[in-house]
Amino acid sequence: MPIKESTYKPSFYFKKGFVSTVFSGLIRRVKELNQERERIILNDDDFIDLDWSFSKEKSNKLIVLLHGLEGNGQRPYMTGTAKLFNENSVDAVCVNFRSCSGEDNLRYRSYHSGATDDLVEIIQYITSTKQYSEIYLKGFSLGGNVILKYLGEGNDIPKQIKAAIAISVPCYLKGSSNELHTFKNILYHDRFKKHLISKLKIKQLQFPDILNVRIVKSINTLLDFDNVYTSKAHGFKDAFDYYEKCSSLQFLKNIKTPTLIINALNDSFLSPECYPVKEAKENPNLYLEMPNHGGHVGFVDKKNIYYNERRALEFVSLLG
Repeated sequence: MPIKESTYKPSFYFKKGFVSTVFSGLIRRVKELNQERERIILNDDDFIDLDWSFSKEKSNKLIVLLHGLEGNGQRPYMTGTAKLFNENSVDAVCVNFRSCSGEDNLRYRSYHSGATDDLVEIIQYITSTKQYSEIYLKGFSLGGNVILKYLGEGNDIPKQIKAAIAISVPCYLKGSSNELHTFKNILYHDRFKKHLISKLKIKQLQFPDILNVRIVKSINTLLDFDNVYTSKAHGFKDAFDYYEKCSSLQFLKNIKTPTLIINALNDSFLSPECYPVKEAKENPNLYLEMPNHGGHVGFVDKKNIYYNERRALEFVSLLG
């Protein structure tokens, strides 16, 4: 499918990737969204919390939202999309990955960029217990990678899933990891590392036979974290094995669901491989939009409705 030309034109200040990223992540607020929490029990007896919000009238349409690294169902990029879709007669469910809903999960494993097994269970739960004839998927950063991998790795995709949108996707994980370890991203890197190590200390108390204090103290970088915990807890040999097997880039050619990827060219988290031009040109179901601006999960726009939110609504509406 031809590359989609972007119409995103932010104001002068939000043309800077850093400003757009920080404002969207730390300053933006989304008000007047009522969410109802539902806990589902997974096959391994762990749990995931789902935060539902609904349109004013009964709807047969649903958007499923997946957050990024150390996000949750209340992040503004999640609630902003949920609110806009609710206002346009689509229900929304914000998924909190394991350990991300404010309560630590029960198992040693948690979540990661390729944890499609949990998404499979969530989709199965929704399609078997709810009455939605149209389901859309939208993921941000890590959550976007999960969705793209889910759609292309050979899962049985339910007929109710009509479209997907992935925002600021590190679809080549090794390249994105390299970018996060550069000086330009040191503030982001250290913030992520701080949050992840705080959670890992809780894991260490829960599972002292698996994880000792010395190992936790040895972590100096996100790569160390993926070597020490992410890879080992989820069945990978090491961080690079995890990156290789979970990068969604290799699965894009197999996607049969209409899917829109929006990756800003000034996203400092993304390496050149994270702009899958070749894959989009060769797959008629894959649409790629590369705005010059937007940063990482930024895309600040007018009236507190972000560009990626408007585009997501437009994309699914055009398919109807």
